[in-house]
Amino acid sequence: MNKTKKNKQVTPLKAIDFFCGGGGMTYGLRKAGIQVIAGIDYDNDCKETYLANNPDSVFIHSDINTLKCCDLEKTLNIKKNDNNMIFVGCSPCQYYSIIRSDKTKSAVSKDLLLQFNKFVEYFKPGYILVENVPGIISNKDSVLPEFFKFLDNTGYKSKEWRIVNMMYHGIPQSRKRFSLIATRIHEAISLPKEEKKIITVRDVLGEENGFAKIKAGNIDKTDFFHTTANLSELNLKRLKRTPKNGGTRLAWKDEPELQLKCYINKNDCFRDVYGRLSWDKPSSTITTHFYKTSNGRFSHPEENRALSIREGATLQTFPKTYKFKTSSLIKAAKIIGNAVPPKYAHKLGLVIVEHKT
Repeated sequence: MNKTKKNKQVTPLKAIDFFCGGGGMTYGLRKAGIQVIAGIDYDNDCKETYLANNPDSVFIHSDINTLKCCDLEKTLNIKKNDNNMIFVGCSPCQYYSIIRSDKTKSAVSKDLLLQFNKFVEYFKPGYILVENVPGIISNKDSVLPEFFKFLDNTGYKSKEWRIVNMMYHGIPQSRKRFSLIATRIHEAISLPKEEKKIITVRDVLGEENGFAKIKAGNIDKTDFFHTTANLSELNLKRLKRTPKNGGTRLAWKDEPELQLKCYINKNDCFRDVYGRLSWDKPSSTITTHFYKTSNGRFSHPEENRALSIREGATLQTFPKTYKFKTSSLIKAAKIIGNAVPPKYAHKLGLVIVEHKT
């Protein structure tokens, strides 16, 4: 028995991270001992960040809609029907977001999961990982039913999917996501088990965790990137009037100078906007706009500013040594907000490693 297990471990698990972004999933899988051969993404702004933190992986700048399976086969020298191969398909999810917004621009990406299918069908990897927003289940235009049917017809009948809240997986953030793991290898496979301990904002942020007190508009040119967006005089007044440790905009709803016209007599909608994080709770979902006080509960629990780039990255479980290779606060926030939390990716990787051994 031991000999069999030892032999199984000789051939390492490999992965290709489609829609890799800045490398959150890649980093987590690599930490689990999986060799991530390549990351593929259409957004070239991610390239330097991806490579700086995942130097053993190749970054392929390509549109999955036009990328050919045979070209990928030659470029990466990968084989079909490889039981040790993992394909990751965490496609852009703005179209399926429950946030009310114009979906015209994001509509071009709603079928990317089906484009991912052509690579699965051609190569038939041993394992598949998918992460997306919960709205992909409920949206009337969702491609998910078609994707499930494809998996069954292609031999991936051992699978589990559900809506996962990352706060139950060691991520200090309430972040609900559709998560799927599938394999064509016959043994049943399951998503990572939930943890009892909840990690809070206090556990990872604040001076005791290496985050110096700073003001809005702080510029940090080091790799730590403790940079914050500036605030208008009016928004600074609003934040100063917002109670520390979890306060909301309702504290100044009756002050004409501070109240926004769109929220007059609308105290029950978008209550997180202009809100502060609470020290002893997980943060709200880190989006691509977490650097703005006006886009959600993204204000520091005590300091009069929004979250810094490094704070947002930390709430996403990127290590403090992770380098975001851009001088643009907006581009860095996009990379961070779109990422799969590396700690959850690590747990997914360990599930597959244990399944193989």
